[in-house]
Amino acid sequence: MKDIHSNMNVATLIGTAALSADNTPAAVDMQGYAAGEVIINVGIGGITFSGTNKVEFKLTHSDDDTTYTAVADSDVLGVTSVGAGGIVKSLVAAHAAAAGYRVGYIGGKRYLKLLADFSGTHGAATPIGAVVIQGHAHSQPVADQE
Repeated sequence: MKDIHSNMNVATLIGTAALSADNTPAAVDMQGYAAGEVIINVGIGGITFSGTNKVEFKLTHSDDDTTYTAVADSDVLGVTSVGAGGIVKSLVAAHAAAAGYRVGYIGGKRYLKLLADFSGTHGAATPIGAVVIQGHAHSQPVADQE
């Protein structure tokens, strides 16, 4: 086996919680890393998602941690296309089992934010969490996280 541990870090984009409304996106600083992989984890849907009652995950990026813009198709890998406002994943149908989704970030900006944007009525919460794996560290080994 090869050592991936010494070449990466994990930073929280959305702290794991049962959500029924938009989160407040936290900025993640990508300085010191040459790659990013966004991992979105979703538990069993608290409601039956539809085109009206949905959750859309919107990825934005910034050079200065002040002005954020939506990612475009050319900024990400692993999605068919990016929707309006940086939508990289939409929950618009029944979600009966927990699942994980990944989006590669190649946009080159220093800061990332991920919004879980809730639309419609969400009478019951859905477990959601997201991290970004920061890879290809410029300085290795990366310190252990505790």
